[in-house]
Amino acid sequence: MAIDPQAEIHPSAVIEEGAQIAAGVRVGPFCHVGPKVTLAPRVTLTSHVVVQGICSIGEETLVHPFAVLGGIPQDLKFKGEETELRIGRRNRIREHVTMNTGTEGGGGVTRVGDDGLFMAGCHVAHDCQVGNNVIIVNNAALAGHCIIEDEVIIGGLSGVHQFVRIGRGAIIGAVTMVTNDVIPHGLVQAPRGVLDGLNLVGLKRRGVARSDITALRAAFQMLAQGEGAFQDRARRLGDETESDYVRDIVRFVLAGSDRSFLTPGRD
Repeated sequence: MAIDPQAEIHPSAVIEEGAQIAAGVRVGPFCHVGPKVTLAPRVTLTSHVVVQGICSIGEETLVHPFAVLGGIPQDLKFKGEETELRIGRRNRIREHVTMNTGTEGGGGVTRVGDDGLFMAGCHVAHDCQVGNNVIIVNNAALAGHCIIEDEVIIGGLSGVHQFVRIGRGAIIGAVTMVTNDVIPHGLVQAPRGVLDGLNLVGLKRRGVARSDITALRAAFQMLAQGEGAFQDRARRLGDETESDYVRDIVRFVLAGSDRSFLTPGRD
């Protein structure tokens, strides 16, 4: 066990032999930190937090009570192999959040990027790859192997099917089931997720230029109404556009999918 002398550990907390606790870490009452856990500088575990398995938490991440991080996968194929959970910097992880380690078949590592907000009761399953500045709202759940790109918002009580990819800047409305991939900057809503437009509010809040928003609108219409298969329409967009935001959609669509795509108007 290596606990930096500048760390603050409450007397009721349990820190198992082998844990790595950096300077400025605060571990509050009744927390349990396992032997293969690494807490980077200025991580705070407020109280009643469990961190277990092979789990690393990045600088200045704040974890609220009753979160469980690094638990084994909820997957019947898991046979006890050593896998990891890596959480980035400056995340806010609220009450009762659960994040699991990976599985051998999924690459062995569940990753969470930087600057995320994970609201109360949400779940990140095994082998998920979550980007930066992601918001997952209360009681939403990611199934195994999902890829969530940067700046995505997933509404409360929503579920994302295993192996689904959600592209950068997309937004998922509350109480939505997402069973297919979502293009970057897409807007998905309805109980069985429908690609219902673009995340225009998010684009404007991020200061995206009007010309790029206009190009994205035109691209969405072409994807919705153009001739040929969905991938063929995306290829034509790539040949015609000068917008990096539209190219981001083209990249995403042409990268391939294990779940197919939500397409405009599909229900």
